[in-house]
Amino acid sequence: MKKLIAAFVGSMALATAPVALSAEATKELKMAYDADPVTLDIHEQLSGGMLQLSHMTFDPLIRWTSDLQFEPRLAKSWERIDENTMRFKLREGVKFHSGNELTAKDVKFTFERLKQSPDYKAIFQPFSELKVIDDYTFELVTKEPYPLLLNTATYIFPMDSEFYTGKTEGGEDKSAIVKHGNSFASENLSGTGPYVITDRQQGVRVEFERFDDYWDTESPGNVGTITLTPIKENATRVSALLSGGVDFIAPVPPNDLERIRKDKNVNLVTMSGTRIILFHMNQDRVEAFKNPKVRQAIAYAINQEGIAAKIMKGFATPAAQMSPEGYQGHNASLTPRFDVAKAQQLMKEAGYEDGFTITMMAPNNRYVNDDKIAQAVAAMLARINIKVDLKTLPKAQYWPEYDNRAADMMMIGWHADTEDSANFFEFLTFCPNTETGAGQYNAGNYCNPEIDALVNKANVETDLEKRAAMLKEVEQRLYEDAAFIPLHWQDLAWASKKNVNIEPVLNVMNFPYLGDLVIE
Repeated sequence: MKKLIAAFVGSMALATAPVALSAEATKELKMAYDADPVTLDIHEQLSGGMLQLSHMTFDPLIRWTSDLQFEPRLAKSWERIDENTMRFKLREGVKFHSGNELTAKDVKFTFERLKQSPDYKAIFQPFSELKVIDDYTFELVTKEPYPLLLNTATYIFPMDSEFYTGKTEGGEDKSAIVKHGNSFASENLSGTGPYVITDRQQGVRVEFERFDDYWDTESPGNVGTITLTPIKENATRVSALLSGGVDFIAPVPPNDLERIRKDKNVNLVTMSGTRIILFHMNQDRVEAFKNPKVRQAIAYAINQEGIAAKIMKGFATPAAQMSPEGYQGHNASLTPRFDVAKAQQLMKEAGYEDGFTITMMAPNNRYVNDDKIAQAVAAMLARINIKVDLKTLPKAQYWPEYDNRAADMMMIGWHADTEDSANFFEFLTFCPNTETGAGQYNAGNYCNPEIDALVNKANVETDLEKRAAMLKEVEQRLYEDAAFIPLHWQDLAWASKKNVNIEPVLNVMNFPYLGDLVIE
């Protein structure tokens, strides 16, 4: 990727309108995350990091507020036409970074591209079409009544159809989505968002400048330039903030929460999180994992409360399911089941008393203390005679391995960006299906068609009480089947210099709306 930087920067200069800082947007923000975006193609990977990039350089039709309501963005209004149809009105005069004007044809182009994306097509499977009415009006049409239509609209960040259409000099399709590969969209970007990317060196830094023609003139944001530096090491990232080298960091490691709280020059903002951290057990790679008693034994061998208390320093909530409290599928009867004696008994009953050897992979810069968590889980499995060959990788190298299901047990964290339980199941436990995108991140290759059918039934149930009962039953059945190994819901923490007013732009989804950030 680094070899392509010069070509990329040149193409961006040609593709974007002249960028000049407005009189109001004169502040500079230096921020450090644990990693930088792995691509510029917002449809290549569904992840928190990519959604953060989307909100910086594109805009969604609608977006979540901090209290989980919807607010208009590129769609200024919407109305229900019939039980399967929602009509949206676009803002007029919105410009892309290229200078092209946003119209409904760009939304249709984006919708059709999402339907082709390996990571997104499962989310858009309930939709039959996007119907263009005129330049600024379109309709989203579902196959059946769908209670999550507006939730799903938060994923639609209209792309510049003219910019992404045609052939490159090398004859490649500019609209192509290439997983973990070089494509036009992975190296070039034209959105409607508050920031234009002016320089990018993978793993080193990304430079952003305020888009002079940004449509949202009511935004209070006064940051003209942003430098994002990836700093994987927790202690180094915190030190960079406390020494004044950067203005804003995320995530804040649990070990440093008190240290930051005591610094009078720094703001700390914390929030209960809804991202589940879990391990999958690959049944296609390990015969023993097909035995539910073995999977249950592993579930009983893992001490979620110990991990949350010791490794996460209490900055996590032990989990026995995917759905956090407040989600429709949250089943209050399910609790962590740590019991080593029970685990050993189940291994014996399954015929694996002497254990076996497996491989395990986890990232080391994606989730809070991810490598330490993996080490702890490996040590816990040794108590039931499962020997673990553990390998941890930076996320840029980890995700291709994850997509290839390269280890017997693999870690993933998932926040349901639709703020709904079904999103967890559709991606993490559905029977994998490359055609529909179902189970796209099911690295365990777990498959229970009856459970999938129950989720699909819930997805067209408009009676919320009935829907909640169905989703709670799904959690119960996955728990009994030990379909995966839940660990905890990861709490959230950000820190900044006192003059960087981060709290108003933060949210439980963990993609700060940096376009609205104010530096005093």
